Amino acid sequence: MSSQGPHSDKNCKGTFREKLLIICSNLGVEDVEHLKFLCIGLVPNKNLEKSSSASDVFEHLLAEDLLSENDPFFLAELLYIIGQKKLLQYLNYTKEKVEHLLPTQRRVSLFRNLLYELSADIDKEKLKDMIFLLGDSLPKTEMTSLGLLAFLEKQDKIDENNLKYLEDLCKTVVPKLLRNIEKYKREKATQIVVSPADKEAESLYQGEEELFSQTEVKRFLEALPGAAVYRMNRKHRGHCVIVNNHSFTSLRDRRGTCKDAEILKCVFTWLGFTVCKYDNVTKGRMEEVLQEQKCNPDHVNGDCFVFCILTHGKFGAVYSSDEALIPIREIMSHFTARQCPGLADKPKLFFIQACQGDEIQPSVSIEADALNPEQQPTSLQGILQDSIPVEADFLLGLATVPGYVSFRDVQEGSWYIQSLCNHLKTLVPSHEDILSILTAVNNDVVEISGKDNGNQGQEENSVGC
Repeated sequence: MSSQGPHSDKNCKGTFREKLLIICSNLGVEDVEHLKFLCIGLVPNKNLEKSSSASDVFEHLLAEDLLSENDPFFLAELLYIIGQKKLLQYLNYTKEKVEHLLPTQRRVSLFRNLLYELSADIDKEKLKDMIFLLGDSLPKTEMTSLGLLAFLEKQDKIDENNLKYLEDLCKTVVPKLLRNIEKYKREKATQIVVSPADKEAESLYQGEEELFSQTEVKRFLEALPGAAVYRMNRKHRGHCVIVNNHSFTSLRDRRGTCKDAEILKCVFTWLGFTVCKYDNVTKGRMEEVLQEQKCNPDHVNGDCFVFCILTHGKFGAVYSSDEALIPIREIMSHFTARQCPGLADKPKLFFIQACQGDEIQPSVSIEADALNPEQQPTSLQGILQDSIPVEADFLLGLATVPGYVSFRDVQEGSWYIQSLCNHLKTLVPSHEDILSILTAVNNDVVEISGKDNGNQGQEENSVGC
């Protein structure tokens, strides 16, 4: 960085190019090299090689639509990575805001980040040792640690899927860097979104007892969204709707549900969604909400759609606050590609915290709010046929399995929603796919159920739905 510090706040005003010029004046030769390295794979190499200043790099970012006045986040990400956090103010960002957006909007690959981190931990002495080990395979020119790693990549010695050459080098000279490489491998593995059909069937088992047959598991997996990876780089993450029913005409109040609604709103806002919460929704109001969301023009610019329902229920349906039974299938059908073109080919996630029957899985002293269903399903196939539209890109997350109650702590909220939100906060930054997250939630709820097995006779805190 040059000797002059960042300009005063008054200079944060001005045209976009004036702000870029101010940023340029505060970046040194080393910073420019770092920017060029981080842009490899995003900007043509021939353009990067010709760039001798930050303004050259910025021109290429503008030309590649990686930088604009309306969306300067990529440059903010670059400045954050190279440690020029004070310059974020000229892009109307803060360090905290960049950290908040990175999990969902990062453009610099994990591999590029790894090499940059490794270069920072290779001091001059270690660099000399590496150059000595590689001997005649390197050009006879002065080289920085970043330059060395870039050269190895250019020579196809290393790439994002093959780090053996680099691991052997680090093992000999800087063994501590192997931890960085192992961390990268774990993050890369979790970043890949696996097609649901390829998931292990055992992820749908609970404890030692098989909950569903192999055939039912296969049908369930086939009914989940079929696309392996969805685009997640549009202008807007999407809309999240929360229907939170606490009070009913005759059914008991759902104490603790406001805790669920609150944490859902916080987590999905953190994930970049526009959240709309509706309390004590009647059947008529539910239809209005569904129509409003179905016709929402913002869906075109969004990546996905989330719909959360917190209420009482029975098999394949949920109750409105005026106790009309609304089939889950009917709710979801408003968002098919035909009904809602703006959400075509985009993931549509539905999370339902409601009973799906009156059977109790764990032997605890609890109260179930669900009404006695006239018919209970005999297989998982039934709930899929009755609840999910015959169309791709839908995922339905139920708090319980067909025929059973779900549990809600009257003070802390439901087991399912609280676990879901906690796992989203923990696992999304690690790029876990949604099915892995839901599997973790499933295991969490099962564990909680097991812990409550010995609580009979104690003060009642958990109720159905």
